[in-house]
Amino acid sequence: MCGIVGIMDIGGKRDIDRAVLSRMNETQHHRGPDEADLYLEPGIGFGHRRLSVIDIAAGLQPLGNEDGSVMVCFNGEIYNFRELTVELKALGHVFRTRCDTEVIVHAWEQWGEACVHRFRGMFAFGLWDRNRQTMFIGRDRLGVKPLYYCLTADGFLAFSSELKALASLPDLERRIDPRAVEDYFAYGYIPEPRTIYQGALKLAPGHTLTQKVGAPLATPVKFWDVPFAPHAPMASADVEHELIERLREAVRIRLVADVPLGAFLSGGVDSSAVVAMMAGMSDKPVNTCTIGFQDKAFDESDYAAQVAAQHGTDHYTGNVGTDDYALLDTLAGLYDEPFADSSAIPTYRVCQLARQRVTVALSGDGGDENLAGYRRYRYAMNEHRVRGRIPAGLRKPVFALLGRWYPKADWAPRVFRAKTTFEALSRDLVEGYFHGVTLMSDAMRAQLFSDRFKTGLQGYRAIEVMRGHADAAPTDDPLSLLQYLDLKTYLPGDILTKVDRASMAHALEVRVPLLDHQLVEWISGLPPSLKLQGGEGKYIFKKSLESHLPHDILYRKKMGFSVPLATWFRGPLKQRVHDALLGPLLGDSGMFNPDYLRHLHEQHQAGLRDYSAPIWSLLMFEAFLRKELRA
Repeated sequence: MCGIVGIMDIGGKRDIDRAVLSRMNETQHHRGPDEADLYLEPGIGFGHRRLSVIDIAAGLQPLGNEDGSVMVCFNGEIYNFRELTVELKALGHVFRTRCDTEVIVHAWEQWGEACVHRFRGMFAFGLWDRNRQTMFIGRDRLGVKPLYYCLTADGFLAFSSELKALASLPDLERRIDPRAVEDYFAYGYIPEPRTIYQGALKLAPGHTLTQKVGAPLATPVKFWDVPFAPHAPMASADVEHELIERLREAVRIRLVADVPLGAFLSGGVDSSAVVAMMAGMSDKPVNTCTIGFQDKAFDESDYAAQVAAQHGTDHYTGNVGTDDYALLDTLAGLYDEPFADSSAIPTYRVCQLARQRVTVALSGDGGDENLAGYRRYRYAMNEHRVRGRIPAGLRKPVFALLGRWYPKADWAPRVFRAKTTFEALSRDLVEGYFHGVTLMSDAMRAQLFSDRFKTGLQGYRAIEVMRGHADAAPTDDPLSLLQYLDLKTYLPGDILTKVDRASMAHALEVRVPLLDHQLVEWISGLPPSLKLQGGEGKYIFKKSLESHLPHDILYRKKMGFSVPLATWFRGPLKQRVHDALLGPLLGDSGMFNPDYLRHLHEQHQAGLRDYSAPIWSLLMFEAFLRKELRA
């Protein structure tokens, strides 16, 4: 696991400024504290920060082929590199190392742009071919590893693992993109391919970009998508057996490392399943860790201890106090752009804890998106069934009116909190789902933003992100479509971003077996009824794990990785909230309506509404603006 940077003169062979390249590279020191190196030739510069995991002695990058005509800098792991090495050697390629990085070089020589189809793993890389005068950059299928890029005003293409490296370029266009702000306050993150800056982009998961010298800036090309292609009918017992075997293999290939390895264990289904598979393949106790919370309403450590005891792991629990809010400014520096998932706090802490004992940790991320584990899928499908029973001509005006006039009752029992449901029922499936997952609704954002800012949006709405993915979806099944939307937005934009930055802040490599692309492809072809059945998400997954995990682990209510924001904002962070929402940074930015900021503050402090999620998003945005002023 590493940090990579690169600069290419698109127009020719102007020298790359070594000091600029070095500065870019050093902004990512935390991603690879073990070694660093630069490579320069006319028109090209690569930089690499290395966290040594495989072939510690010989895996220094940037790395080239035999004559140095092909160079690569790479972040990630190619889990099938040994098989590819054997195949490529048989085709005449000569290897000088036993690391997975060199496979990329020879795979490019052999298969060109199609090489990415051969890689099984998580990866982001930049490759330069001098003979073809071509730069080739690529990102793994699910977006486990990040990759940013930009074209500077003077014609240089640059890429990096984190946005902070591009932000260090003197010619990057750093004006805030209004569409990114609209996206952020809808989703709580900025979905691919946009970034907070107008001058920088994320390379979307499953995409490559091929840039030739002298050509205009290339357009990214998609090389993979989740197929959702139905399998031939299978008996339930056969599905359960094959699911476990495929999970076991996805875990097994991720156990290769020349450094200490372990796993996160939250006590939830997904991380527990990964640990169960690891324990079954190891002669030694698996290293596991979890975070416990002093507030028992947020604590799952007892469940994690139960799984650890069942599988004989070497388990360690760290504790987080109810006042662990000091990371707010740290997070703004880690994520480089506004990021409003408050579970980044415990994620940061569990990565910090794990790094004390291991260099590589396996996680259970991806199970909810793959196997329909989120409760919101159940709610969305219930709403979809209701929609189907009422003609659209009647449904839209009736439920739109009810949603407009029904009071917002956050304080009331769920049965009386119908406003969101009414509003969702007035919409189609995609818009209803978007409305259900948004951090701030369309109506709230309309009040949040100033008139000048809304004019600058030129009619753009954040739902266009989901509409675009829905139009490209390979399935018309309603549940599969919602999973597809999350696999394209929430998974890479929130979950994987959160884990990558939190783990790399501590030089910890995290591997995600439930996002093995072959496993994802196979799961996507299972009948939707095996994923969500009778209101039970991950139905077939839980059934298949019944002989591996306790019943109360599999079927208990999902808790999630959350923190007590509402309490913080009315207590120890009360002054911080006041100063941020009513202070000069947000007020002078010209983006926000100060009256609505005051409304959010007063209503929350009075206990009349729970605005903790919107307020957190504003705190993180204000912290980003403060960081920008210091840059």
